[in-house]
Amino acid sequence: MAAAGIVLAGGKGTRMQSEIPKQYMLLAGKPLLYYSLRAFEESKVESVVLVTAEGEEDYCRTELVERYGFTKVTAVTAGGAERYESVFHGLQAAGTPEYVLIHDGARPLVTAELINRLLGQTESYGACVAGMPVKDTIQMTDENGVITLTPKRESLWIAQTPQAFEFSLVYHAYERLMEEPEIDVTDDAMVVGLYGDTPVQMVRGSYTNLKVTTPEDMAFAEALLKKRQSREPEKGK
Repeated sequence: MAAAGIVLAGGKGTRMQSEIPKQYMLLAGKPLLYYSLRAFEESKVESVVLVTAEGEEDYCRTELVERYGFTKVTAVTAGGAERYESVFHGLQAAGTPEYVLIHDGARPLVTAELINRLLGQTESYGACVAGMPVKDTIQMTDENGVITLTPKRESLWIAQTPQAFEFSLVYHAYERLMEEPEIDVTDDAMVVGLYGDTPVQMVRGSYTNLKVTTPEDMAFAEALLKKRQSREPEKGK
């Protein structure tokens, strides 16, 4: 089973209120992006494509891939202006694996265990997304802020990454999207849902697999990371 990972790290992170792109900001002493790459390095995937902002490829090769010895990163490529363009660039650089997992580098608390579990589920279903059931009541409103619908909480999930697919399925879906770029898509499962004929299976992820978007998220992620690291020595007991 040949599987590749695509890690997206081309965002500017304007909501972080920092001149440093969030993927390079230090989280517990290491760049935020380091943690996603380490999880893929420790997983069953055979190769990783790192997708960066244009002009940052050499920096990432030197300061991340080479510095931390990520041997599974086989390609570092520039992304596009939009997320879907970056994903397509990553798919083009991935070769022809049987399966591919697409992950936002702004989710540093992903684990090798989750990556491996998604990969196993994708062998069965062909398309899987990590996610968690919502905890709160969700309200839909009209343009004036008036509540129009309260969906049943039991059927609502928060989509996360990685999102995993048979490579040919997601590649051909993105090929079709690139021909119709005016369509607004927010994640890979939506692209596969629009252009593929394979149902996407939701797989339970983790509430700690948060996306770092604001300074508050950074502080929360660091607290969770330190808690996780404090438990790691216990594994060997």
